[in-house]
Amino acid sequence: MTLAQAPMPFDPEVFAADPHGTFARLRRDTPVVRVTLPEGTAAWVITREADVRAWMGDPRLSLDKSHSTTGYQGFSLPPELDANLLNMDGADHLRLRRLVSKAFTPRRVEALRPRIAEAAGQLAEAVALAGRSGPVDLVRAYARPLPMTVMGELFGLPAEGRRSFAALIGTVISARRPQEAGEAVDAIAAFMRALIADRRATPGDDLLSGLIAARDEGEQLSESELVSLAFLIVGAGIENVTHLISGGLHTLLTHPEQLTAVRGAPDALLPEAVEELLRYVHPNVTAIRRFPVEDIEVGGTVIPRGETVLLGLAAAHRDSARYPRPDRFDIHRAEKAHLALGQGLHYCLGAPLARAQIEIALGTLLRRFPGLRLAGEPAWRTTFRSHAPARLPVQGLD
Repeated sequence: MTLAQAPMPFDPEVFAADPHGTFARLRRDTPVVRVTLPEGTAAWVITREADVRAWMGDPRLSLDKSHSTTGYQGFSLPPELDANLLNMDGADHLRLRRLVSKAFTPRRVEALRPRIAEAAGQLAEAVALAGRSGPVDLVRAYARPLPMTVMGELFGLPAEGRRSFAALIGTVISARRPQEAGEAVDAIAAFMRALIADRRATPGDDLLSGLIAARDEGEQLSESELVSLAFLIVGAGIENVTHLISGGLHTLLTHPEQLTAVRGAPDALLPEAVEELLRYVHPNVTAIRRFPVEDIEVGGTVIPRGETVLLGLAAAHRDSARYPRPDRFDIHRAEKAHLALGQGLHYCLGAPLARAQIEIALGTLLRRFPGLRLAGEPAWRTTFRSHAPARLPVQGLD
């Protein structure tokens, strides 16, 4: 039995050892396959880029859990954290999207760039100081604190609460036991309720205060939508950017010719590098689960209404039918139209801010540390949901 024929291509040990090899075999042998996930539930996995791109924006695949006919709803969250953009379609999705979009306009992101650069510079100096004693873990010392600072300021998170909140988000994503994830989720819900209560009492000019005003004055948000949106924006804004900074740096350091090119012309090539990194090393292995609202046909395979569908982002991004030599990291690649930030109605609202943070974070490190290099192999954390460095030791921090 080949891995592509096996009922569990996401077997934790096998998949973690070679995620891209797993997807390559699925693309070749069974590009639309019904699998058993590690928790024992079933899902259809779609792996070819053309299919993933087409169905990512097709309204016949719904994010609304009410369309599930199998009882599987993906990662389980309490209702007060679940009423967000990742679980809605149609009018409700557009209503919430309009409320949040004002915080992520290109003009507002440009206004944030000096503060992002300042925070990156301060963290780089702290990394240099720590480097006097030996190798430094860039995930812990730099890649995680930077987006934590940015989202903390955007949301008015108290400084003392930012690190603990980021740790809780990381626990939810990487947890291997349901009880561990459930406890972290409960703690996040409590954190958000306390933060909203505090901000109601002392509103500011941050995004959370604006959402609270929309809830309390205009009644455009339910209380559960308010709590859930806050959780989604802050959590996604920290975790994905953390992984892209650490994974991006690892990629550059292991591709010296590409790194030399970026160092030589950062203004021109860093934005190009960021786009290629979004394709090459984006942490999300699959998009969030979807449910067909009717029987659909994908690549000659019929997927029944209401079953769970996972669109393979990592698989699509290494598909040679779309990207020549897809396993090669190439900042000069002509075809960079990736799916890392979504497609259509569910395109990521925070895309401009994410791009700005990754570009500034990597540029700051490359300028500050001309001798930066790896100090051993990173520790990767891989599940069928996410593939990213959990630890990235570096040296050359003089």
